[in-house]
Amino acid sequence: MRAKSRNLFLIPYGAWIALFVIAPIALVLYYSFQDIEGGWSLGNYSHFFTPVYLRMALSSFWYALLITAFSLLFAYPTAYLLTKTKHKRLWLLLVILPSWINLLLKTYAFIGIFGTYGFVNAIFDSIGIGRQQILFTDFSFLFVSVYIFIPFMILPIFNSLEELNPSLVHAARDLGASPWTTFRRIVFPLTIDGVKSGCQAVFIPALSLFMITRLIAGNRVITLGTAIEQHFLVTQDWGMGATISVFLVIVMVAMMIVTGQRKKVSR
Repeated sequence: MRAKSRNLFLIPYGAWIALFVIAPIALVLYYSFQDIEGGWSLGNYSHFFTPVYLRMALSSFWYALLITAFSLLFAYPTAYLLTKTKHKRLWLLLVILPSWINLLLKTYAFIGIFGTYGFVNAIFDSIGIGRQQILFTDFSFLFVSVYIFIPFMILPIFNSLEELNPSLVHAARDLGASPWTTFRRIVFPLTIDGVKSGCQAVFIPALSLFMITRLIAGNRVITLGTAIEQHFLVTQDWGMGATISVFLVIVMVAMMIVTGQRKKVSR
């Protein structure tokens, strides 16, 4: 009887997965086998493995890797400091709060901040450096991307640090371990699952960025997400856009499987 009631509760979850996960992926897969005229073809997949799209894929991976690395570099010490503050839940809320704001609004805010007559250039002008070209550069793209994704890196790391038994750190220090050795041998290995979850939460969406590349980088940074947007909205080649989407889905699923296997082995 209990098992039967449990299965009833799974029906809404299964319906949600079927309608909003499986069905969209199946639709994208269906369109990936169609050419621009609507005929069935494998040409999209052969076209994807050409130097143009392979360079675009490498560029996407490179920028996603940089965004993930910089997010981790700033998120780990931030999360560690948050666990040591008095009102850590309040500070964590303040860190996460910007993620509740619409992405487009935040992007346009940075256009004003980094623009020629924006706040940053006004400071540069007042101290004698002069106005600089900040927008439409790799720096502005990476800065805004890290700002947007860093809360998703901080939260899982913060939770892992909160679950860490402090007596293990005290024991290591009592046995003569330096702070760096304690971090390298005790703290970081025991919080690696939070780091993996954060990297997964940042790397996967960073692969398919398109709005920031257009508004902040001025299309100087071309990623697979930008190509998908162009094929669906500009060239109307839905088949090629769907093919690139299928590739991204495969990469994302593979990363999730590998991360899950590593967690299972570590446990």
